[in-house]
Amino acid sequence: MDKCDSVSKQLATKPKLDADLSEKLIGQTDYHGKIGSLVYLTSSRPDIVQVVCYCARYQARPTEKHLKEVKRIFRYLKETINMGLWYPKDSFIKLTTFLDVDHAGCLDARKSTSGGIQLLCDKLVSWISKKQDCTVMSSAEAEYVALSASCA
Repeated sequence: MDKCDSVSKQLATKPKLDADLSEKLIGQTDYHGKIGSLVYLTSSRPDIVQVVCYCARYQARPTEKHLKEVKRIFRYLKETINMGLWYPKDSFIKLTTFLDVDHAGCLDARKSTSGGIQLLCDKLVSWISKKQDCTVMSSAEAEYVALSASCA
């Protein structure tokens, strides 16, 4: 991947990742290794958390399309290699939370994925990316589920 082309986005605009049983499987060991490396990077690169968790769902039966999206994340990391987290000294303390959800984004179970961040003094201190436990009927209901999970 040293000589790969870089990309400016972590994931294709509308990836169609699902557990396609008809597609040819790839080696799990290689896929697991790549996902493990990316999970390790999420502690210092919160911009890739959502997409890494999304790709990690398919570790049991990875296919070529799953590997293609994982490689895209590495190409994104190459593009943004100088990106980092900086925490200057500030005296004013303000906690801000942002949440979002993709209604029925999981093509297999039709469950939504909640994503959120918490900023302290406009600096990231916490993040979450989790597939919701329940199936909801509307995007508003999915937003309420995400909101209640962030307050817990």
